[in-house]
Amino acid sequence: MKGIFITFEGPDGAGKTTQLNLLADYLRKAGHRVLSTREPGGTPLAEEIRGLLLSPWVEEIHGLTEVFLYAASRVQHVREKILPALAEGKIVLCDRFTDSTLAYQGYGRGIELDFLRKLNYLATGGLKPALTLLLDLPPEEGLCRGKKGKEGTARDRLELQDLDFHRRVREGFLELARQEPERIRVIDARQPVEKVFAEVLAYIAPWL
Repeated sequence: MKGIFITFEGPDGAGKTTQLNLLADYLRKAGHRVLSTREPGGTPLAEEIRGLLLSPWVEEIHGLTEVFLYAASRVQHVREKILPALAEGKIVLCDRFTDSTLAYQGYGRGIELDFLRKLNYLATGGLKPALTLLLDLPPEEGLCRGKKGKEGTARDRLELQDLDFHRRVREGFLELARQEPERIRVIDARQPVEKVFAEVLAYIAPWL
C-alpha cells in the first residue's frame, strides 16, 4: 500500500471538516494527489446509510442497530473508495473512522469495546490510519458551535443526544489518545482556526 491514510476525529463541532478541507487544499497545491472523504458515507450506498443514521426517528434506533449500520457503511467505503485510492498512492483524508465508533458507540452508548474492535477489524480488513488528528474541545462549546454553524437546519440525531452522552464521547476520544499516543495526536480545537491548522501541518510533516 503506497498511499497515506490520515483521519480527523473529535466531538461534534470541533472543526474537523474545516481542518480537513484546509489540509486537502494545502496538499493539492503542493502537488500531492488527495482523496477527501467522510464517515459515515463516502460512496453512494454508504451515503444512503448515513441518511438513515443521522436522521431523527420517532422509532428508537437501538445501539446494536446503529453499530451494524455504521459497519455496513464502512465496508463499502473502505473497499470501494479508500483502499483503491491508497493503492494508487494517494493521500486519503477521512472525516471520522473507526475511532468514532469506539468513542460514540463504545464510550457513549456503553457497547462492549472488544466487540466493537472486532467489528471494526472485520469491516476494514484491518486497515488503520497512519495518523489520526483528534480535535478536542468541551462538548458544551462544540454543540454551541454546531448550532451556530447550522442556522435554519435541524440538528442530526447524534447532536440531539444529551450532554452527558457527549461528555462520555469526548472522554472516550481522550482515552483512545492515551492508549495510542504515537498515532492519535490531540489538538486543542478552542484555538483560532489558523493555529489549529499550524498544528495539523506540524503533525503531518513527517509523513510527507
